[in-house]
Amino acid sequence: MPQTATPPTRPRLRFDRHELAGAFGDLGTDLPLLIGVIAASGADSAGILIMFGLMQVFSGLWYGMPMPVQPLKAFAALVIAQKIPGRIIFGGGLAIGVSMLLLTITGLIDALARLVPKPVVRGIQLGLALQLATLALKEYVPADGWPGYALAAAAFALTVVLLGHRRWPAALAVIALGIVYALVFKLDLATAQRAVALHLPTWHLPARADILTGAVLLALPQIPLSLGNSILATHQVAADYFPERGLTVRQISFTYALMNLVNPFLGGFPVCHGSGGMVGHYAFGARTGGSVVLYGLLFLVLGLVFSQGFAQVVQLFPLPILGVLLLFEALTLAALLRDVAESRPAMLVALLVGLLCWGLPYGYLVGLTVGTAVHYAMRRGWVGLGK
Repeated sequence: MPQTATPPTRPRLRFDRHELAGAFGDLGTDLPLLIGVIAASGADSAGILIMFGLMQVFSGLWYGMPMPVQPLKAFAALVIAQKIPGRIIFGGGLAIGVSMLLLTITGLIDALARLVPKPVVRGIQLGLALQLATLALKEYVPADGWPGYALAAAAFALTVVLLGHRRWPAALAVIALGIVYALVFKLDLATAQRAVALHLPTWHLPARADILTGAVLLALPQIPLSLGNSILATHQVAADYFPERGLTVRQISFTYALMNLVNPFLGGFPVCHGSGGMVGHYAFGARTGGSVVLYGLLFLVLGLVFSQGFAQVVQLFPLPILGVLLLFEALTLAALLRDVAESRPAMLVALLVGLLCWGLPYGYLVGLTVGTAVHYAMRRGWVGLGK
């Protein structure tokens, strides 16, 4: 069963080395997406980074737990692949914020949560774990050639030794290793100096045409992933790790909507919550909202001071290190399957959904639909797979 024993007196906010270590649990997912979006869209990096940081701080203070804020993944992939400009990004972000608000206030999000069974949610988490592990092993770890492989091996061994250590949190040790590697092999003082300048986000008012275009091009492909991972799977992880909070699906969908109703007007990239992010923060030591507050402050500093050279500055940090963080996030996420492992039908549904999410275009929509249908077919005896 997932770990559910939670001290009832745990504070909502704490700022110590464990929360700081847990803050980096989602870095491997967020950083490459933000770099890619800024490079592809030409959007103002100050607005994207500052608003991303503010949303982290908001989430940490609102929930008092390591509730992640992540760039919308399908949204970001389309922006990077098609080089969609900022005005359509902001229009699409507003469209998805309005859509999620309607699902929340009408109660449709609760009906969906009741309809989708736990094995399907676990399968969605498995699909995300497979995607994260594939990204880590195929792109991040090999990024620096043989030195990168050696660095990743050292970071992996360090994480195995220190994971769960109370005095020396694993993520801090791995990040420190990456910083040392960057200082020795990649440091470019001229690039860093050119990047330093104070910048603030600017006001944007999305036009009707941009909202409609963004809704069709960006919001519609994103919604199935958001419903499956950002809302339902995140709710399940919150129930696994923080059962005493009684967090509801509607609360998660409301803050999802709220963030995207604010972000577009100040140049922020659309964001969501995410089960992988919560698992990543938790796996590396986060237990309160302090972790995501600290994480948000990192992006606030990057946006306010380094935004004009953001892509160049962060390239100094080695991708193999991010790959190791991402791999452990994936492993922890996949391990949540163990609470359906005793039931053969439930496990088969979860595996089916995971493979569909991982391997198909629009896999989260296909997995959510097919997995739910197969689950209810089994319960009614239309499909017999035994116990």
